This record gives sequence, C-alpha cells and structure tokens, in this order.
Amino acid sequence: MFDFNILFASLLNGLTTGAIYALIALGLTLIYGVLHIINFAHGAALMVALYAVYWLKERAGIDPYLALPLVVPGMFALGYAMQRGVINRASHGKDENILLVTLGLSIVMENAALLLFNSDTRTIETAYTLTTVAIGPAMIALPKLVAFAGALIVSGLLLWIVGKTDLGRAIRAVAQEKHGAKLMGIDVDHVYAMSFGIGLACLGAAACFLLPAYYVNPQVGSGFVLVAFTVVVLGGMGSFGGALLGGLLIGLVESLGGLYLGESLGQIGIFAIFIVVLLFRPQGFFGAKA
Repeated sequence: MFDFNILFASLLNGLTTGAIYALIALGLTLIYGVLHIINFAHGAALMVALYAVYWLKERAGIDPYLALPLVVPGMFALGYAMQRGVINRASHGKDENILLVTLGLSIVMENAALLLFNSDTRTIETAYTLTTVAIGPAMIALPKLVAFAGALIVSGLLLWIVGKTDLGRAIRAVAQEKHGAKLMGIDVDHVYAMSFGIGLACLGAAACFLLPAYYVNPQVGSGFVLVAFTVVVLGGMGSFGGALLGGLLIGLVESLGGLYLGESLGQIGIFAIFIVVLLFRPQGFFGAKA
C-alpha cells in the first residue's frame, strides 16, 4: 500500500490531467452532437494549436496563458474555415465522406508539421514551469493547477453557450432535427461551421494550458484524441456533462493506474473501462439508449 501523501498527490495529478482531457473531449462531443460524425482531425488540430502556442512564445515572447486571446480565436477561425470551405464542400452530404475528409485533413496537417518543424520534440521554458504549490500534504506543479482551473472555466463557458445563448439554442435545434431547424429559418451550414469552430477553439484553450508543462511534436495529438474518444464514449455520445465528468474520471484512472502499475502501463485502466462500458452500457454512463 502507498502512503496517503503519495496517494493524495496522485489523485490531484489525475484531476488536473482529467480536466484537460475533458476540455478536449467537450470539443469532440460538440462536433459529434451537431454534425453526427467523428472528427478524425481533432488530434492533428490540437497539435496545430500547440505549435501555435510554441511559435508565439519562441518568436514573439508571448506567454502561453497570454496567448489565449490569439490562439482560441485563431483555432475557431481555422475550424470554421475547414468545415465551411473543405469538409462541407467535399462531403456532398454523406457522412462517410466526412470521415474520410477529416482523416485526410489530419494526414495533411501532421505532414505539414513534419515539413515545417521536423519530428523533434519541442518544449518551452517559463518562469513558473518548475514552480510548485502545496495543497495539503502534496506538492503539485503550478502549471497543472492553472490548467485545471482554466479547463473548468472554459468548459463552464462552453456549457453556458450551448445552454443559454441563441447560438446554443440553434446548435441544439440542429443537433435534434436539422431539417426542422432549417424550416424554422436556421442556417444549418452556418451552425455546422460554428460548432466545428467552437470545437477547435476548445483545443486552442487546451493547448495554452498544456504547453507550459508539456511538449509538442507532429504526433502529439494522437495520444490525446484517443483518450478523448474514450471519454466521449464513457460519458455518452453527445453528452456535455458526461464528457466533463468522464474526463475527470479518466484522469483519475490513468494517474492511479500509473501509480500502481508504473507510468508505462498507466493507461491500461482507461481502455479496460472503455471495453467494459462498450460491453455492458454502450450508450455510456450519461447517454440515452437509441
């Protein structure tokens, strides 16, 4: 058995990581809930956002947290343009085409990153990168605490947008019945593009919170998006509350798994839960049966 202090520190670490997983999964959930497709370019888009934060720090000296007002709108614009200018035009209304288009976009973005930055892993240095904060008996890195708080704030903002604004009502109407929404005067293509843009904006925020304590390379997004898919399934496809709680749960499972099994085997518990959920509750913990 581990000492309580070690276990407490592991739980805190899991919650901070889980909040980032939840933020990434919320963007994926929004795109799935409205467009009813899985965005295979989600991981590559996170990689692009991380490189944007890296470039702003290295070339312009902009702190990752101060880069939020630049990276988040930039990723929103990228998502809007990708959906409206590429995915919508190339899919011709067929879901299977959308899957192939997003997969193609993922390959293009990853190879463009390889061309521009090579395969080297890059990190940034800030004045607070190695700063730690005492919480009870545990010491935790300051960037992880900021990431935890920031991810929860952005997640809350997204839930407010979807639940309380006119755009949110339009998004929910299109997700429920796009043909009925169109008859009510809602521009369905615009709502699709806005949803895709907001989903990528979540990745921009996640990148700003991640990079002070993480790294970036052309393949970095694949690991995150694999966990994000698990979170989405665990919480229930299209469930925002499920994605938020599922992300925190997955973060705890990964952290405790790493503590007991070793860091290299820490993610075994994640995919064990994933298989069990698919076997016994395929709609997820917070999803409704079809």
